[in-house]
Amino acid sequence: MKRLILMRHAKTEPWFQGTDDESRALIARGHTDAALIADVLQDMDWRPDLTVLSPARRTRETWTAMQDQFPSADKKIVEALYLVGTRGLADIVRDHDFAGTLMVIGHNPGIHDFACQIVAEAGTASRPAALTLSQKMPTGAVALFEAQSERPFNAEAFRLIDFVRPKTLRPEM
Repeated sequence: MKRLILMRHAKTEPWFQGTDDESRALIARGHTDAALIADVLQDMDWRPDLTVLSPARRTRETWTAMQDQFPSADKKIVEALYLVGTRGLADIVRDHDFAGTLMVIGHNPGIHDFACQIVAEAGTASRPAALTLSQKMPTGAVALFEAQSERPFNAEAFRLIDFVRPKTLRPEM
């Protein structure tokens, strides 16, 4: 059964006019949140075989904070992932369809729009997860999809299994 993990990069420093958006770094909370999400994915037995990410520093740092949990996962930087839309994301997933579990670490609004599109076309196994996802995809969040067949990627074949936000994982302060 094929799996797709769509993740928005973890929390970053704010953008300021005159700074290069692609070089924005994660803040301490972003590193912590990415590690928390990696732990949850590991506990749920959702281990990526391949992770594709944009060239932006924040996606690379998100993966770096997670990769110790997934030492056998391959990583590939895909230039087209930076600020791509839903059609481009579908193409990227289709191009990497050979992975049993594919993780995509990208940016909003594209990653959120793509996750919502898949839910609209294929449905969900969890109405609460779909409702929460429909509202927003905060930094560090992951949408977990499972295909009902081994056929090449087709959004209609995937159903939302769960949606996990770092905020729900952090210890109470």
